[in-house]
Amino acid sequence: MRLRLPEERPTEPPTGYKIARLVLSHDGARAGFTGVSLGAALPYGTLDAAHCVYGRRHAAPHRRCDCGFHCVHERADAEALLCTGDHRGAALLEVAVLGAYIRFERGFRYARQRVRTVTVRPCGCGARAAVLADAGWGRPGWRVVEGVCGACVGRRTSLRLAEFARLAGDGVTVAESLPGAPSEGMGVPELVAEAALLQARLDVFQGELARLAREERG
Repeated sequence: MRLRLPEERPTEPPTGYKIARLVLSHDGARAGFTGVSLGAALPYGTLDAAHCVYGRRHAAPHRRCDCGFHCVHERADAEALLCTGDHRGAALLEVAVLGAYIRFERGFRYARQRVRTVTVRPCGCGARAAVLADAGWGRPGWRVVEGVCGACVGRRTSLRLAEFARLAGDGVTVAESLPGAPSEGMGVPELVAEAALLQARLDVFQGELARLAREERG
């Protein structure tokens, strides 16, 4: 007699929580996510389907494999994962569990997901994250970005949180993690970040003017 797992047919997609790295394509045209462990080599979009990371042809999630998306039931459990040194630059995701899934005591392993909200952690210095900046590493075709404040962004490639949400698409919301209630409007860190971005663009503009001037003299 073959043992069959019980089936669930929820009226609404279950909600789960996970952590992930935020990634930006090398041409800056797309935004996505990548896992922090097994699925780190396979960036995924806001609405995406899981594939077996071992290259097997079965559909994920397979009972005899550990492929598929993974998440936990409780937000606090996902937040606890952000305490480790390797995960300090990761973001917290709230996801809708879609398609077939296998339920475990603390979470799901499942076939498809929609990322609903992304919560960006504060800058490494402790200030609120004003932009997402190049973290200095990535995957082929993708650079990892993480939250930084206006004082720490420097001249690194960066983009606003709202711009990341636009590139990610499918209605995802990107917010920053703050100690206490968020303030309204733009504060000093946001204005500093805006000034840094404008300065970077001005440097490029001045460089082009200098190049054109040299060509005219030549």
